[in-house]
Amino acid sequence: MTREAFWNLYVPGCSEHLIVHQLRQSDDFVPELTFVAVLEDRIVGNIVFSRSKIVTASGIEHLTLTFGPVSVLPELQHKGIGTILINHAIQSAAGMGHKAIVIFGYPEYYARFGFRLGKDFQISTSEGKYHAAHQVLELAPGSLDGISGRYFERDLFNTDPDELEIFDRTFPTKEKAEAESQKKFAEMLDSFLP
Repeated sequence: MTREAFWNLYVPGCSEHLIVHQLRQSDDFVPELTFVAVLEDRIVGNIVFSRSKIVTASGIEHLTLTFGPVSVLPELQHKGIGTILINHAIQSAAGMGHKAIVIFGYPEYYARFGFRLGKDFQISTSEGKYHAAHQVLELAPGSLDGISGRYFERDLFNTDPDELEIFDRTFPTKEKAEAESQKKFAEMLDSFLP
């Protein structure tokens, strides 16, 4: 389902299905915050959470969460399924006492859930840069007061091309293609803030 949701969306082919596979085997996987959307006895969407952290300049680690990918079958995208999954997961994470969720994604989409730029919190990428797609959501007002630093997530979000090729062989063959959405994604990847 995840492979179908992301195929040719951001790059020719996709790697999100391998990311989900690897996250589920990781110690940072958070199964109690992983949800599926079901329509007529068929899984049509899902959201996957993992642990991440903010490390202050003095080396103190503050645990956070990240989610992704959020997958919805292509024929059901833009119908509110992803919004329902994200809202439910945010409420669940807050109810479990987590401090914050940090993600990389389109700011214009995630602002509706209350996400703000990492720069607003003085939370940078692991490289110490502020990225336009790097966003933070406090799960309780003031939960990040006094916390700033660099954000770190699992290396699993950066897949090895050879490993991806081997993993893809376990799925039906699909044609990789270029798409307009890939240009927008490439532009977002290059969007750093001063």
